[in-house]
Amino acid sequence: MERAGADFIVLCSNTMHKLANEIEANIQIPFLHIADVTAEKIQSRGIRKIGLLGTRFTMEQDFYRGRLVDKHGLEVLIPNEDERVVVHQVIYEELCLGIVNPESRNQYIEIMGRLVDSGAEGIILGCTEIELLVQTGDTTAELFPTTRIHAEAAVDKAIAAV
Repeated sequence: MERAGADFIVLCSNTMHKLANEIEANIQIPFLHIADVTAEKIQSRGIRKIGLLGTRFTMEQDFYRGRLVDKHGLEVLIPNEDERVVVHQVIYEELCLGIVNPESRNQYIEIMGRLVDSGAEGIILGCTEIELLVQTGDTTAELFPTTRIHAEAAVDKAIAAV
């Protein structure tokens, strides 16, 4: 992509950002990291404590959660172990297959509610498919749909490059 003239790289998947450091190490053009643009949006709202939903990898590993904490100073709350299993399974066994189950939606709403009860001021929808299941109004906290945030940031960056 770089040799073809791209101004920057966008990787349109939260979980695949596991490879972001490797990609960045092998390119000379900027890499637009999904966690960075999401953190910027969260911080612009004055939020410091955020809930994170996504695949187990995104919720548990440092490539994403750690970046939010270390680079952006956010306090990141994740669901408990049993809830992380539910969130992960719904993504891979339902949403990735185009299945939107009302019972799963209710489970997500309950999980988001517990994150809010624990102090989360907002919730990161840290998987491209989660927005198919929950929307604004399903929680009292502000939702941060990473797919949309990342796409808008990419458009802004592309326009600025022109």
